[in-house]
Amino acid sequence: MFSKVLIANRGAIAVRIMRTLNELGVTPVVIYHEADKHSLHVQQAKESYSLGDGSVADTYLNQEKILGIAKESGAQAIHPGYGFLSENATFSDACEQAGVVFLGPTGQQMLDFGLKHSARALAEQADVPMLPGTGLLTDINEAKAEADRIGYPLMLKSTAGGGGIGMQLCYTEAELINAFDSVKRLSANNFSNDGVFLEKFVERARHIEVQIFGDGTGTVAALGERDCSLQRRNQKVIEETPAPHISEAVRTALHETAKRLGESVNYRSAGTVEFIYDESSESFYFLEVNTRLQVEHGVTEEVFGVDLVEWMVRLGAGETLPLNEQRSAKGHSIQARIYAEDPVKNFQPCAGLLSRVDWQATTKNGMRTRIDTWVESGTQVPALFDPMLAKVIVTAETRKQAMTGLAETLDQSELYGIETNLLYLKSILKDEEVKAGLVWTQKLNKMHFTDPAIDVISGGTQTTVQDVPGRIGHWDVGIPPSGPFDEYSFRLGNRLLGNSEDCAGLEITLKGPVLVFQKATQIILTGAATSAELSRDNTTYSIPFNKIVEVKQGDQLDCGTVTGAGARAYLLVAGGIQCPVYLGSRSTFTLGQFGGHNGRALLPGDVLHLTEEATSASYVKLADDILPADVLPAIGNEWQLRVIYGPHGAPDFFTQSDIDEFFAADWEVHFNSSRTGVRLIGPKPEWARNDGGEAGLHPSNIHDNAYAIGAVDFTGDMPVILGPDGPSLGGFVCPVTVIQADLWKLGQLKAGDKIRFTPVSHDTAVNLRNEQLKQLDSLKYQHSEVSEYLPDSPVLKTIDTESHPTGVVYRPAGDNYLLIEYGPLQLDIRLRFRVHALMESLQSREIPGIIEMTPGIRSLQIHYDSLTLKQSDLLKLLINEEDALGDLKNAEVPSRTVWLPLSWNDIACQQAVDKYVKSVRADAPWCPDNIEFIRRINGLDSIDDVKRIVFDASYLVMGLGDVYLGAPVATPVDPRHRLVTTKYNPARTWTAENSVGIGGAYMCVYGMEGPGGYQFVGRTLQMWNRYKQTKEFTKPWLLRFFDKIRFYEVSHDELTDIREHFPHGQYPIRIEEDTFNLDEYERFLSDNAAGISEFQTHRQQAFQTELEDWKAKGLLRFESDIGVAEENDERELLDGEFAVESHVSGNVWQVLVEPGQGVKAGQPLLVLESMKMEIEVTAHKDGTVVELLKEAGKGVAPGQVLVVLK
Repeated sequence: MFSKVLIANRGAIAVRIMRTLNELGVTPVVIYHEADKHSLHVQQAKESYSLGDGSVADTYLNQEKILGIAKESGAQAIHPGYGFLSENATFSDACEQAGVVFLGPTGQQMLDFGLKHSARALAEQADVPMLPGTGLLTDINEAKAEADRIGYPLMLKSTAGGGGIGMQLCYTEAELINAFDSVKRLSANNFSNDGVFLEKFVERARHIEVQIFGDGTGTVAALGERDCSLQRRNQKVIEETPAPHISEAVRTALHETAKRLGESVNYRSAGTVEFIYDESSESFYFLEVNTRLQVEHGVTEEVFGVDLVEWMVRLGAGETLPLNEQRSAKGHSIQARIYAEDPVKNFQPCAGLLSRVDWQATTKNGMRTRIDTWVESGTQVPALFDPMLAKVIVTAETRKQAMTGLAETLDQSELYGIETNLLYLKSILKDEEVKAGLVWTQKLNKMHFTDPAIDVISGGTQTTVQDVPGRIGHWDVGIPPSGPFDEYSFRLGNRLLGNSEDCAGLEITLKGPVLVFQKATQIILTGAATSAELSRDNTTYSIPFNKIVEVKQGDQLDCGTVTGAGARAYLLVAGGIQCPVYLGSRSTFTLGQFGGHNGRALLPGDVLHLTEEATSASYVKLADDILPADVLPAIGNEWQLRVIYGPHGAPDFFTQSDIDEFFAADWEVHFNSSRTGVRLIGPKPEWARNDGGEAGLHPSNIHDNAYAIGAVDFTGDMPVILGPDGPSLGGFVCPVTVIQADLWKLGQLKAGDKIRFTPVSHDTAVNLRNEQLKQLDSLKYQHSEVSEYLPDSPVLKTIDTESHPTGVVYRPAGDNYLLIEYGPLQLDIRLRFRVHALMESLQSREIPGIIEMTPGIRSLQIHYDSLTLKQSDLLKLLINEEDALGDLKNAEVPSRTVWLPLSWNDIACQQAVDKYVKSVRADAPWCPDNIEFIRRINGLDSIDDVKRIVFDASYLVMGLGDVYLGAPVATPVDPRHRLVTTKYNPARTWTAENSVGIGGAYMCVYGMEGPGGYQFVGRTLQMWNRYKQTKEFTKPWLLRFFDKIRFYEVSHDELTDIREHFPHGQYPIRIEEDTFNLDEYERFLSDNAAGISEFQTHRQQAFQTELEDWKAKGLLRFESDIGVAEENDERELLDGEFAVESHVSGNVWQVLVEPGQGVKAGQPLLVLESMKMEIEVTAHKDGTVVELLKEAGKGVAPGQVLVVLK
């Protein structure tokens, strides 16, 4: 037996061959195109070799390269699979010459059977029945004459063709003339041979083939027949064995005929003899011989209990096979081919991301399912190769059971991200003739198939799939809820349609998509009004908002542009948008690249699926068919946001005058707002503190705690209202939190809008939420009395240190969150232990009303449903819980040591610093070298000292999701390893994913690309695995609370390779299971108190020296440009000139034209940045650019002139 076999293929067949080789104890050697580097066959192989990039000819068909790899790897044989080089006689011969066994037929057999005219000759010699046909044709005139002799319809075929390529069915002479040159050209391009011939076409022909296997010396076995009649575009879709509805006499004749043909040429290895079967006369005719393993070989293996790949390997190794044994099929096996293609668009191939792959392979009640595939969730399907994704094979005792089992398997399996034929296959299996086995090769051409879907023609500015309530339950690991920003409008749409509350719909920001409906259904538009239009039968008309609209198959909906106040509209469809549930929700989180449609906003070419069932809206009966105006959301440009005071306020963090001014001010919405948060322009606080102590230089800084959705978060002097895609953890104070009944308003805030904050009581907020839900249910206005309420302090309750080991403060964060803080405002691991103990105790009790809990450094936030659990009851419960916790002496928690590679001062970090210097702040004292800054501010002698400390430190994970997606905020266990720094001010606009930084006394690994403020030390591997479970990623996040992170050094190139392989389970990391004991830790602190104190004193002196130097140089405070629009100088338009104005607030990101340049109507002139989106400004008519009034980086307001044209 061989020790190594090279697999000269890719995809499902490569994985299939590997399975047998592994069972035989033979090492598989795989090859791959760079587009396939994460394919399953590469992931599963011990030895893999890249063929590089390029065309198929440069890679999988490159014989010289493949043979070179075989020699380099020591492979003694090559298995070609099917396709590619599997029937290439030249390659077979080259293998033999190189001393490598080719596992397949001989080169001569490939040549003889590969050309269809010579194959026909061999078949005739073996007395195989033949269809009337011709030899190779010289020209169209000969073709016409022969066609008249044979009679129409007939098939024009390439002699070298295969896989349905180079075949054309012709019913008339005109069709033959049209097809002749085309088939010759296709044949020449694909097979380097333009020979063509004609063959009689049987109108209701069945395609039946016989599996043969020969030893090369005259012994050939026939292993049953397969029915492959169900085809589209002459390619097989569903295959089964035994073939239904043929007599035993015909079955036996088929087997004997195929066996006789194989024996006549001393056939070697696996092959298939294909026949056309005319059911009406019970006659069969020779079609061709495929000199390779067939795609559908699996069904034969299943009913005969053999492994054809194993036979090919054993034969190649010189072993004798039991070909003369009598075998009979046991049971029935049926296979469906899963293709990446769109059946509605003439089976157009589809490449791209498969965000969900979920196969339901089961073995039950005598039925077994086998799935041969190469894809998994997260696979990028390249456009370079055959679109087949998988073969689903179901075997049972009877055909009916196998058909039922296949239908069930396909129903339960899920493929999402690109279009596949999964739904098409399901519809085939529902066809009565198919279920009865009454199939023929043209059957599928006569089947009508529609896909209940929506085609995206244009994606709009930012259109995403969302659902209610969003992704709840993962705030503790940095996963935001997402969901519709204006939840009220979204819920209203589903309510009016009669949908269930959790039905997914589309959120449309500013400018909507253009959609074509493939299915008649009902829709409704809600939220901010747009210029929406529906086109049907060449007629276009406007459609109303907040009313059900019937759409027909083929209708085009242009969702339009927001025409007035508000920022977001919503499109709801009867039955909802169908997409996979990710971590409990269909909502899109674009920053995390998951949920919704492939984790992103819609793009042209996307397809959104609807329910397969017929949908009919449950019309809500309204008086006069009019929804009361009071039930509709009041969308304007001036807003009142009702808030609850807290969690942080005066006098601890703000002065009382700060709080008074906050409520008195008219705040303006900044253009740089988005779903993560709404930035506000207004008065700066005076602050009650000079700085944030250990937490940071700015008085807004605190030790990281969890945020509430709707919290007004002061990131320095500028507030941001946290949105549904905002971060869960952060180190900034929040003086107020928007109540849940008003959160919908945040989704309609637009740049330039004005806001007034109104304080209300907790009871008022709960009542308003309750009335709002009643209003949605009844569709009748619910009036609520609202009065202002501002308590003297945001603190609900305090337990002092006289009656508690650390002291506790309870702070409200809106009407559905409560923040519990322990001890003084300082970093103390003992406080984090207490937080953990409280969280675990509450989790074990499963208290109704508690939704989720998120720990911070010294705090625990409880997210609860105030309609189910009263705040007063929760507070009472928590106070009682403190008594039960006690003093936590000898507390212990599981604590793994996780070793991570670190590329010190990685190139990506250097690039981020360089961008910052050039585009944000050139005089920042931490630039151009963050590590040198860390050395200086900590009083260390050299950069090597910084490096030594980072690599010696053991970082205890205190929180997850500090910057999303399981990103750790950690602090060194040993205080002598705590390097303290300030954060960037202002923050970076770009940080590479998984950069490692230090901010305050904490280390953070950035979970994803985005802004940031920590000082870089390097970069590591991924903290989050979006799609794949591996040994390290049992959940999408890598780390757990109280893990200890240790770093070891790797180079930039090494890290690049690690990052390529780690998410696929191909780079193991060292993880050591351990515990962390609080008493032992306190003894450690006590034993090393002197050294710790000395280190901290020295560090503090250096820190103070650095700050004094900043003060002297005027670097302590930095006033950043927040993009305020400048006043335009008056520019009088001359005769013939016209202006292009801004329609939004924002700033100019890119100028696309220059003076003197001619432009066409609709041509983009500039790109504005507003609400963290890029918005094109176009010319509304043809002209020439006279003057540009705004350059890149300048702020603009609605109505300001940007470009003058004439």
